[in-house]
Amino acid sequence: MAAQQECEICEEPDDMMTTYADAITLLMAFFVMLLTFAEYDVPAYQEAAAAIAENIGAGEKDSLSDTETLKIDMEDVVYEMQADQVVEVSLDKKGVVIDLAGGAFFKPGTAQLNEIAIPVLGKITKMIQQEKFKLYNIEVEGHSDPSPISTEMFPSNWELSSARASTVVRFFGESGLNFLKMKAVGFAETQPKVPNFDQKGEPIPENQRTNRRISIRVYPMSMKERARFGVKIDLKKMLKGVNKKLDQENSVDLKPADVEGEIEIQQR
Repeated sequence: MAAQQECEICEEPDDMMTTYADAITLLMAFFVMLLTFAEYDVPAYQEAAAAIAENIGAGEKDSLSDTETLKIDMEDVVYEMQADQVVEVSLDKKGVVIDLAGGAFFKPGTAQLNEIAIPVLGKITKMIQQEKFKLYNIEVEGHSDPSPISTEMFPSNWELSSARASTVVRFFGESGLNFLKMKAVGFAETQPKVPNFDQKGEPIPENQRTNRRISIRVYPMSMKERARFGVKIDLKKMLKGVNKKLDQENSVDLKPADVEGEIEIQQR
């Protein structure tokens, strides 16, 4: 009887060892992804690192990536400026998306900024100018509704949407952002955010106002893009958050020797 009780005790699972084994498995999978992402895709690498840190550390705030932090901080700035009715901040697979209402930021039928748009764009510029976003791309997209326009300067919505995007890029550049990491593109009415017409084919004015917008996309550069700036990629620093969570969870030093150095990308 005693032997049977001892056997049952021996068969009880060791929760600590299970947690440790899970952490090791996650770490091994992470390094496999690391070898892949290190050559091709920094944004995907950062997303994977943040996800692993969040899962291991129960999602504390300090496991947020720089991209997620930018989104939260940008929302705070928009709220403080009481611009939330004309500015929307969201997150997609690439990075942060800042949608500006075309009617509020530009004079009707032109690519001229309204005066009230200047302070908002100024705040956005200061946010993106932070050192941690130095290696982030900035894409500015111009969008319109299907309402035709035909003026000497803008024969169609293609010219208008492109000009508005270019105006924002020029504002950023003249405010100190690097033109080399920015681009402007016009989509006219080809990428509506919401339907322009109802089921009967009648225009939906509110939706068309929503579709007249400027979208600012801010996202990390790839390894190849970073090479243009002669950048050092410090993998040890990027893994710091993950290792911290592992240390807290398992009380052991899991920092791998393989990533003690840096991967340096030489400028082409």
